[in-house]
Amino acid sequence: MDIENKNNAGQNCPLPISNYKQIVMAHGGGGTLTQQLIIDLFVKVFDNSVLDLQHDGAVIEIDGIKLAFTTDSYVINPIFFPGGDIGSLSVNGTLNDLAMCGAKPLFISSAFIIEEGFPIEELWKITLSMKKAADNARVKIVTGDTKVVEKGKGDKIFINTSGIGIIEKEVNISPLNCKPGDVIIINGCIAEHGISIISKREGFEFESKIVSDCCPLNGLVQEILMVSKNVHTMRDATRGGVASVLNEIAMSSNMGIEIEEDKIPVKDNVKSACEILGFDPLYVANEGKVLVFVAPEDSDKVLQAMINHPYGKDSSIIGKVVEDNPGMVIMKTLVGTTRVVDMLSGEQLPRIC
Repeated sequence: MDIENKNNAGQNCPLPISNYKQIVMAHGGGGTLTQQLIIDLFVKVFDNSVLDLQHDGAVIEIDGIKLAFTTDSYVINPIFFPGGDIGSLSVNGTLNDLAMCGAKPLFISSAFIIEEGFPIEELWKITLSMKKAADNARVKIVTGDTKVVEKGKGDKIFINTSGIGIIEKEVNISPLNCKPGDVIIINGCIAEHGISIISKREGFEFESKIVSDCCPLNGLVQEILMVSKNVHTMRDATRGGVASVLNEIAMSSNMGIEIEEDKIPVKDNVKSACEILGFDPLYVANEGKVLVFVAPEDSDKVLQAMINHPYGKDSSIIGKVVEDNPGMVIMKTLVGTTRVVDMLSGEQLPRIC
C-alpha cells in the first residue's frame, strides 16, 4: 500500500513492514528486514531521484561538479576491538561509502552522543584514533556536534559521521550499472571484522588472534579507477556481509549473479571460528572489503592493480553477472552443485558497526 500523502506526517503508517508493530534488532542487521524498512518506509516517504538510486551515498551535480555525500552512525559494542575502535571505524566507514560512489573524499563531520560517566581518557583515545584515520586518508574533519545523555540513557558512546567528496566527470558508479558479463572481484578475505567483534565481546579465545579488517578503501578505489573506465558498480560489504550486498545489487539491477564458493577467500582461523559459532562467512560483516564489478576486458588489469595495493594483495575474482535468474545470487558449491544465496531476514551479529 502506498502512502497517499507523503507530506502528512500525522497519518498512521500504512506500510506492511513485515507486519512488525515495533522496531526489532533485526531491522538494523543489514538483511531483508533492513531492506524492507528502508524501501517500504524511508525511500517511499523521502521519495526523490537521488535517493531512489539506493547507492552508498548521494551523487549530486552542482554547476557541473559531481559530488558524493553520505552519512552513517556507529553504535558498535565493544567500542575498542582488535584492529580498531569506534573512532577509526566511523572515519573509515564514511570514507569507504564515498569511495563506493567513485568519489575522492574531502571532508568529514563528526557528531558524538556520549553517555554521562564515560571516561574522558577513552574519549581522548577515540578522538586521536579518528584524527589518525583522517590523516591517513588525507581528509579533514571540519565540523561536528556533541550531545551528552543521562547515565543509563545511552550505551557509552555513539558516533555519526557524514562525508563529502568529488567525483571525476567520466566516473559513473552505480548499483544499476552492472551488466551481463561483468566480472566480480573482491579485495581479500571476508568475515574478519564480525568475528573479531564477537570474539572480543564474548571473550572467545581462538588459537590465533582474529583482527578486524577495518581500513580506508579510497586509495585502493582511486588506483582501480586509474586503470579502468569500465568499472560499473562497487559496494563495500559491511552489515549483512558479501551475501547481502550481492543480493542488493542483483535486485537493484535486475541481473543474476553467479559466484564460486572455492574462489571466495576466507582465512583458516576465521573459517574455523565461523564453524564453531555456527556462522556463514558470507553473511558476516566486513569493514575493509569492496566488491568491484568491471567489464571482462578490463578485469585482469583491475585485479592486478588491486593486488599491487596494500589493502588488495589478496584480491580474487569470485564470480560474474549473468542474465539468468534475474534478481538472484547463485553459488556454485565446493561439491559442484548450485544453491541460492538468499539475503538473511534478520542478522547473525548485532552491534557490529
